[in-house]
Amino acid sequence: MSKEVLNFKQFINGQWLEPSNREYVEVFNPSDDSIVGKVPDGNEADAQKALEAAAAAQKEWAKVPAKKRGEIMVRFADLIMANQEEIATVLTKEQGKLFSVAKFEVEAAVNFIKYTSEWARRIEGDIIPSDNENEQIWIQKVPRGVVVAITAWNFPFALAGRKIGPALVAGNAIVVKPTAETPLSTFLLAELSIQAGIPAGLINIINGPGRTVGDYLVRNPLTNMVTMTGSTPAGQAIFKAASDNLAHVQLELGGKAPFIAFEDADIDAAVDAALNSRFDNCGQVCTCNERMYVHQDIYDEFMEKFMAQVKNYKVGDPFDPTSNMGPKVNKSELEHMHELVAKSIAEGATLAYGGKRPEGAQFEKGNWFMPTVLTNVTQDMTIVHEESFGPILPVIKFKDFDEVVKNANDCEFGLAAMVFTNDMNRIMRLNRELDFGEIYVNRPHGESVQGFHNGYKMSGTGGEDGKYGFEQYLEKKTFYVRFKG
Repeated sequence: MSKEVLNFKQFINGQWLEPSNREYVEVFNPSDDSIVGKVPDGNEADAQKALEAAAAAQKEWAKVPAKKRGEIMVRFADLIMANQEEIATVLTKEQGKLFSVAKFEVEAAVNFIKYTSEWARRIEGDIIPSDNENEQIWIQKVPRGVVVAITAWNFPFALAGRKIGPALVAGNAIVVKPTAETPLSTFLLAELSIQAGIPAGLINIINGPGRTVGDYLVRNPLTNMVTMTGSTPAGQAIFKAASDNLAHVQLELGGKAPFIAFEDADIDAAVDAALNSRFDNCGQVCTCNERMYVHQDIYDEFMEKFMAQVKNYKVGDPFDPTSNMGPKVNKSELEHMHELVAKSIAEGATLAYGGKRPEGAQFEKGNWFMPTVLTNVTQDMTIVHEESFGPILPVIKFKDFDEVVKNANDCEFGLAAMVFTNDMNRIMRLNRELDFGEIYVNRPHGESVQGFHNGYKMSGTGGEDGKYGFEQYLEKKTFYVRFKG
């Protein structure tokens, strides 16, 4: 494992610029607390430069035929894939995810970009009959202008690709602000964008505190759209800030996905899905299995098989191919895990497994936490309602359909749900009655690029992916055209 420390400046208008305040912040490896990089801890002046560069470049980019824009973005995606090993290595060092998952994340970013490139020839409008003689109504889809993208630390690279792809294919320019925990991999996109021939100013990547730089980007009158992935409180603050200029806002926020195993479920398949959907990326996935409901008729068999797999789950070096789970991303997140377990036990839950740092010299440094299972959990407990965003799973036994649907919907979030049953009538009722934007039936979590990643309630607004997500990056312009008959 390389000890190289990466150092980046702000990437603005195709150039690497010193932050205006000359200040930098260190990025730490969550596996061993070592320094893996330094990035700017910039200020509002950097944000203004990036927005001005984006605004200037976007006007000319919008004139480029959409097919040409798509071709350039495919070239960009190919370059990303050609550098998969290097990017995945940086991702694992800064975020702590398994190297295999990091490589998958790079592929995900490429798929997001290539998929939206296919839409270059599908930016279609409408011609509508007018009520007036010798007149037509044309509705055209046009770029929004300058897009501000604020990404989360759990999948920083994939989220950057998810936002850059549709933004540029649609004819916009973008300013990307990654989180301070995991900014390094995103900055690697800068040089690749130059190599791909993306004109200067269309992709700008800057780092700085959310409370200053992020707030400035969102409130700025040059910003036409904000797309953000992160926590619900942060999303609420962004939504309010963007209202100053009525910028279009797209938010993908928190989740508390229920995993429901009915009595007719394929138990082995459900157990595997429940395990992967809880502990994938150390539980740091917004669509993860955050609370598990198991029917009383299969509870004992299900839990026996599930716990056997949990106890064999290997926590360890994310570069070790035999590891199943790496560390949490930072100390604050680790402390939150301990607090949630302690509070759950105080409220009456039973700690069936985990709940602490793994034993061994290799775990003395870093942010390690064991896969954790809580039983004897009741619906009113904190752990059932507060997003853990980590490897803690509360398990609840249920007896009938109405009870579990009521409990599943008893949540401020509405991003995803997972269901295992072979009863089609039940599936149809769940489709109608579960208040979640994504429902996975007889499979683990994980959305597709052609789907629509859309949260209900406090899980966000706007949605991403597929044709409906792509349309978020386009504005409609209506022409009333009168002619001589």
